[in-house]
Amino acid sequence: MAELSTTKLEPDAHLLLDQPLLRLPNELLRKNLKSAQRQIEMTNKTVTSAIQASTNQSPAETLASLDSTLAKAQNLKRKLEALQAEEKALHKQQKSRIRHLQDLHEIPSLADVKQGYTESARELAREKGIEGLVDVGVFEESGKIEKSLREGKMQDCLAWCVENKQALKKIDSNLESELRLQQFIELARSGEMKQRLEAMMYARKHLAGGQDPKFALQAAGILAQPPDTPVEPYRTMYSPTRYFDLAQNFLRTHHELFALPAQPLLYIALSAGLSALKTPACHSEYALQPSTLTGAPVCPICSTELNELARNVPYAHHTKSYMEDDPVVLPNGRVFGRERLRMLNEKIGTAKGWVKDPTQRGYGEVWEVGGESVKKIFIS
Repeated sequence: MAELSTTKLEPDAHLLLDQPLLRLPNELLRKNLKSAQRQIEMTNKTVTSAIQASTNQSPAETLASLDSTLAKAQNLKRKLEALQAEEKALHKQQKSRIRHLQDLHEIPSLADVKQGYTESARELAREKGIEGLVDVGVFEESGKIEKSLREGKMQDCLAWCVENKQALKKIDSNLESELRLQQFIELARSGEMKQRLEAMMYARKHLAGGQDPKFALQAAGILAQPPDTPVEPYRTMYSPTRYFDLAQNFLRTHHELFALPAQPLLYIALSAGLSALKTPACHSEYALQPSTLTGAPVCPICSTELNELARNVPYAHHTKSYMEDDPVVLPNGRVFGRERLRMLNEKIGTAKGWVKDPTQRGYGEVWEVGGESVKKIFIS
């Protein structure tokens, strides 16, 4: 348990979790090769014995022996052809798996664009016959509008607001006003008198009569400030990053309107699982790299993929603690059972009477067993 909670993976060590994906086809190929060798050896032995025995046989017996030998050779050919077909299928499977792992390896981060597979979701729903249980089209539409907002295009989102105007009014949404304000900002950005006049007319039409007067006041303040102003909040309002805020605002409004959870259910289930496995050691400054010497399993929370995701989730409530017998603490803060620490140090070849942290790679620091460095601890 101690090693499980303090292990941390190296950047590519997460590929260890996918070993069976490659190892199984490799084992099946080895088994296939052994079967082919065994069939060839058995047939060769039988055929050689038959040929040697035919030297003392009559012509009729020799012909019968040759017919039997040809039948065995043809049977061997059929078996080898079947094994060859199986081998080709395994090679194809192996190439597909290697390509899949390479694609995973080339993803620069967990937020990479390759993570969003709308078509894959659609195909999966169709294959499993659950189209009636999922809403791929709704999420696809919202994804397109979100993407257009991030690219600085507001036409699609404004059209969506017009289409859902009454529903948006019921939930007291200010999304349309925010979009209208952004269009006003773009008109005022150039600083030319003609466009500034157009911006004023636009504000009178879309902002002055709105439910919230703050948008009209903000528009008036924007006209008084140049695009490179250092004055807040106008500097932020002129910033291109405001489009990302609009995209997030749209998603929140969209999900609220259609009673969708703010986070995917997968995130909620994942958070519960992360919390159940998380321990304080998973994000400790003393967390060490995994060691092949101790045979410690890989801690999911300490893995590269999940460590940052689990950083802000709460710890699970544990009513029981698990500790090895006769625990001792090393100067680096790691705790081991005394007997297990002795056995691990024997395994890695530490001199008798001395111990080191078996999870550390290389030589590492050693401490005398009877000295003050290795202290017995008492759990209260």
